[in-house]
Amino acid sequence: MNSFPWLTLLVVFPIAAGCFIFYFPHKGNKIIRWYTLFICILELLLITYAFSENFQFEDPLIQLSNDYTWINFFNFNWRLGIDGFSIGPILLTGFITTLATLAAWPITRDSRLFHFLMLAMYSAQIGLFSSQDLLLFFIMWELELIPVYLLLSMWGGKKRLYSATKFILYTAGSSIFLLIGAFGIALYGSNEPTFDLQSLSNQSYPFVLELLFYIGFFIAFAVKLPIIPLHTWLPDTHGEAHYSTCMLLAGILLKMGAYGLVRINMELLPHAHSLFSPWLVVVGAIQIIYAALTSSGQRNLKKRIAYSSISHMGFILIGIYSISDLGLNGAILQIISHGFIGAALFFLVGTTFDRRRLVYLDEMGGMGTQMPKLFTLFSVFSLASLALPGMSGFFSELIVFLGIITATNFFFLSKIVICFVMAIGMILTPIYLLSMLRQMFYGYKLFHNQNFFWFDSGPRELVVSFSILLPVLGIGLYPDFVLSFSVDKVESILSVYLYK
Repeated sequence: MNSFPWLTLLVVFPIAAGCFIFYFPHKGNKIIRWYTLFICILELLLITYAFSENFQFEDPLIQLSNDYTWINFFNFNWRLGIDGFSIGPILLTGFITTLATLAAWPITRDSRLFHFLMLAMYSAQIGLFSSQDLLLFFIMWELELIPVYLLLSMWGGKKRLYSATKFILYTAGSSIFLLIGAFGIALYGSNEPTFDLQSLSNQSYPFVLELLFYIGFFIAFAVKLPIIPLHTWLPDTHGEAHYSTCMLLAGILLKMGAYGLVRINMELLPHAHSLFSPWLVVVGAIQIIYAALTSSGQRNLKKRIAYSSISHMGFILIGIYSISDLGLNGAILQIISHGFIGAALFFLVGTTFDRRRLVYLDEMGGMGTQMPKLFTLFSVFSLASLALPGMSGFFSELIVFLGIITATNFFFLSKIVICFVMAIGMILTPIYLLSMLRQMFYGYKLFHNQNFFWFDSGPRELVVSFSILLPVLGIGLYPDFVLSFSVDKVESILSVYLYK
């Protein structure tokens, strides 16, 4: 255990600092915005400093950790830890949350509550990615739902209450399976029940019981990822949420489901994971095609991007269930890559809405000459999303392809079929993205009033966009920077499958 409680500080600091917002003047929106942005930047700097001082790349196991007794009756500890798998999502959380705070600059109604909720989400997400106790993982999982529900129901669009209700029913309902699975796996076969993930990773279970545990955890994570057919809450949520909330949803929240699949299902229940692997690789391939085709038919711009996210989550699913070194590393790289690209696309959708107050593609057109900066940024991130070489999406999807090809638990013919289906999905991606660009920025619909001028991207929008573009290009040109965090941890996870 480290002498200084770095992780406890990183988890508690945002929400604790957010409580002081309520002491600010009710109409002091400018002060509140700058204060929240300062807290987010300071938290990101603390994360970077803590990792740079305490993290050793050659050791894939837990290094930076805090462990304190919380509730003796349950043998429940405040147990936090960082390894090569969790460091990437935590850094992504700090980066995207800081930019989402800057993106929320136009919010003035109930500004104190809005920014407090964003900081509360910050704490919950850092806590979840660093949890090394299964019950603490569940608490952070649930704590994160409350801010999202309030942000959606209070600052969403016309159907915000319907979308917020659907979101909470899906996510909170599936969390019941996570809670039951957590208590079941902790209480089974031990005189001293424990929620410690390190201890649980060395425990074996009867085959049928392991399958039940696995299915329960899988349902909870499948809703959050999401995996078809449990995905229908996502387009409605993205369609009604403010774009700063969409950045957090696409950039971080969806990745919690993938993180849970690896951290709990894959590490704690390897035999069941191997059993379900072929079937869920097929589901992932179907999801890529289904969501890409559905995205092409969406008139609502935000829903088109939402279905694009669902399609890209199929690559993560395939990478996780390929049970190969390359596949799992590709899934982790896709988690980081899509976190940046998805957040950027929703931010640009939001800035477009701020100027035109339109969300339907068939009502748009001709914006390219009026707003060339926005047009350029939208084009660049759309190309990143369709996996253009030189962008982060290219290497993440390529490594997943190679992971399926090199996987040893699939027949050769089945690997060829899966790769063929994935390739079709990659062909469909430019179809719906490029048609989106054509409908938005080309044509002459907007020139009926020659005296009207729409403001192009301003300094704030350019700062957010270029801040995301830099890591997208950086990872695309040098993906080993991200893979160096996870490669040893991936080998440690897969070592169990070599001897199962």
